Amino acid sequence: MLLLAFDTATPAVTVALFDGDRVLAASTVVDARRHGELLAPGIARVLDEAGRTLRDVTDIAVGVGPGPFTGLRVGLVTARSFGDALGVPVHGVCTLDTIAYGSELAGPLAVVTDARRREVYWARYADARTRLTEPAVDRPADIAAELAGLPVAGQGARLYPDHFPKAVDPEYPDAATLARLAAERLAGGGAFLPPLPLYLRRPDAVEPGPRKRVLPG
Repeated sequence: MLLLAFDTATPAVTVALFDGDRVLAASTVVDARRHGELLAPGIARVLDEAGRTLRDVTDIAVGVGPGPFTGLRVGLVTARSFGDALGVPVHGVCTLDTIAYGSELAGPLAVVTDARRREVYWARYADARTRLTEPAVDRPADIAAELAGLPVAGQGARLYPDHFPKAVDPEYPDAATLARLAAERLAGGGAFLPPLPLYLRRPDAVEPGPRKRVLPG
């Protein structure tokens, strides 16, 4: 196995290469506005550091969000393009699952990330591996009572400390963690998501409606 993993659903553009036993190389840059500029160099960097090429890759794992439209699209388009070109499977993983897995917590927690517009993406977990709820998008005040007392991983806890006071690491998904989670699921026959975006709401840009007819006066 040589698994290439990356996620662009948050401000972190993160890439890793995993050989089934260990992470061979990893790269993470936090920049909310340069996903398209940073992903390809990050992939090239980890392949070069590991002394491998794209032709050596046997599997791709990609974060499918939820996340903002532009950044999320960069990772998913890249993953599907590589999968088609290389003829290898592309495994979609919920970005919130990767953050939860990275917490390494044995008990209940929540993951809350920034959805912009003063909203957050979130889900509850029984432990680092077991999600209890479907990903959702809400205002922090609307879910604070439901998550009261839980440790909260993800950027949302840092952005809204009054609502989520028990912040824990990690703040962002890490591709090395994504690679380990994907490899664990592959070995155990676990389920993956299709490499399609989890937006949870419509993009800001909408298609204009038909022009109104103007009747003669």
